Formats: sequence, C-alpha cells, structure tokens
Amino acid sequence: MQVGDTVYISGQLAHDAEGNFVGEGDFDAQVRATLENLDKVLAHFGASRRQVVETSVLVVGLREHFDAAAAAHARYFGDHRPTSTISGVVELALPAQLVEIGAVVRLDIAS
Repeated sequence: MQVGDTVYISGQLAHDAEGNFVGEGDFDAQVRATLENLDKVLAHFGASRRQVVETSVLVVGLREHFDAAAAAHARYFGDHRPTSTISGVVELALPAQLVEIGAVVRLDIAS
C-alpha cells in the first residue's frame, strides 16, 4: 500500500510465481525466497533496497534461526541498515512457514 512517498509492504513469505509454498523445512531456502519476493514488490514500486527504512521479521523457532536470519538480513541489505525488529512466534499462516518479512519503504530517498 502506498501513501504519498511511503510504501507499506505486508509480510512476504516463501512462494514461487505460481503461488506454491517453497522451502518446507529449510529456513535458509525460505528466507531466500521471501527476500526474492520482497525484491519483486520493491521493483513494482520502482524502489530499491536502499529505500527500505524498516523491516519486521517474524520467525518460528527464533533461538534456532536467529543467526541465519540476521546473516541473511545483513547480506540482503549490504552496508544499508534499515531499522529492524525480529520477533519469535509460535506459528505463522502456513503450517510449514518459518519466516515472514514486512517492510516500510520511502520513495523520496535517493536509491
């Protein structure tokens, strides 16, 4: 949803172009697919990763997956550091889903 120069991206998850869930049982694969989907939403709005100002990351099994989630976030954003909240949850919308990532983007920031 876009309001002025701000885009609010709801939680993305690991699904392919046909809507099939991918990466069952594989946290790293789910994170990769989720971030690829985030890239697609950014492209839809003509935005780049550098325009992301906030992320919200929900993780099932946070203690087990925290390091992998943090490393993937750092690789994805490089030297850009948006504010980020990572929260552990008991479950997400889909039974095999381990991660969900939402974001806030400012289009008026140079990419």
